[in-house]
Amino acid sequence: MTGPSGTEGYADEAETLVRQYESIAFADVHRAVLALMPSPPADVVDIGAGTGRDAAGLAALGYRVTAVEPTAALRRHAMALHDSPDIAWVDDSLPELSVLSARGETYDIVMLTAVWMHLDHEQRQRAMLRVAALVRPDGVMMLSLRHGPVPAGRRMFEVSPSETIGLAQHHGLQCIQHLPSQDSLLRRPDVTWDRLAFAKRTLGR
Repeated sequence: MTGPSGTEGYADEAETLVRQYESIAFADVHRAVLALMPSPPADVVDIGAGTGRDAAGLAALGYRVTAVEPTAALRRHAMALHDSPDIAWVDDSLPELSVLSARGETYDIVMLTAVWMHLDHEQRQRAMLRVAALVRPDGVMMLSLRHGPVPAGRRMFEVSPSETIGLAQHHGLQCIQHLPSQDSLLRRPDVTWDRLAFAKRTLGR
């Protein structure tokens, strides 16, 4: 059975990905943006939560986390690895996020780590509308873009930071940080990242 668009290749490699993702500490991945996050306790949604590493890291800091992961094999591993009362797991997927959208809830922090480049141009347009609606006034959105060779069996697109910043701005999100970086954690010389942070400002701020 085929999963949602953008999840290609992940179910077949679930066990390998668990070892890879869990070998890297949450703090090492997100060190540059931690200071931008509202202080705990606050509500976080981690879209494309994968193995649950980031959801668990956030829960350990005192955040209330909704972890969204459409790949059932990854979600099962994550729930077993990171059994926490502060993490609520949801089966939902971009670009529509139909489950989250139906709930009508908003969050202080919206995270999309290594997710956005799985969406094609039309899907990114639809997804940003949905994602921006999840961010509370004065909340933040954290998003990372991967650049480099596409692993076999995966679906990825080259997405520029300028497109992403412009699209977010169109939906009321102001870019407050842009950090280009090498793939130092997994030591892949042909892979680079853009780490972006956005804020939803209230009127007059």
